[in-house]
Amino acid sequence: MAAKPARAKALKPVKLSPRFLRAFNFAAEKHSGQARKASTVPYIAHLMGVASLVLEFGGDEDMAIAALLHDVVEDCGGAPMLKEVQRRFGPRVAKIVAGCTDSDTYPKPPWHERKETYIRHLKSADAETRLVSAADKLNNIRSTLADYREVGESIWARFTGAREGTLWYYRALLEEFLRREPNRLFREFELAVRELEAAASLKSPRLPRRSSSKLHEVNPCRG
Repeated sequence: MAAKPARAKALKPVKLSPRFLRAFNFAAEKHSGQARKASTVPYIAHLMGVASLVLEFGGDEDMAIAALLHDVVEDCGGAPMLKEVQRRFGPRVAKIVAGCTDSDTYPKPPWHERKETYIRHLKSADAETRLVSAADKLNNIRSTLADYREVGESIWARFTGAREGTLWYYRALLEEFLRREPNRLFREFELAVRELEAAASLKSPRLPRRSSSKLHEVNPCRG
């Protein structure tokens, strides 16, 4: 008698508790009055986008909360704000937020120095921090691409790193994200980086190429 095919494991949706709403309200309050670069779009739109990507690519509630709060230390209070995040939302959320922060001091260190330090930090970051970080960078690069199609080369004036620095940073992030076992989110980030490079008519220097057959979704808590 032929064996019965195994039943597919039922997928359970992530349950979002009132903590998520509290985190949203906290982020909206702290970032009130802030907007995305060179726009009137409220900054909370970026935070919502990052949280959406985290949930879409396998994150849980703590990771989605960290996505909402990933810029609150850097932009809204520095190191004391991280203590507030931990008090309100717990050590796991605070750890991810810290892992997504490239500066908690004022004034911030020089741009290139901060970015190099952050890339080195990612090398030892846990998988859930890397996933939230990648969601942040993917949301950013998608916004940059959309604006690039509208305004062209003038977009680089918005960025501290200008054209060369910004593209270098995205390439370096991509190399680091692909250094460990890749997942669908990292693949989406790779596609976005390639598209921005093509739009900017720049060649990619020795970026890692991965066969699509090797790119598969993994548990976000694996390295």
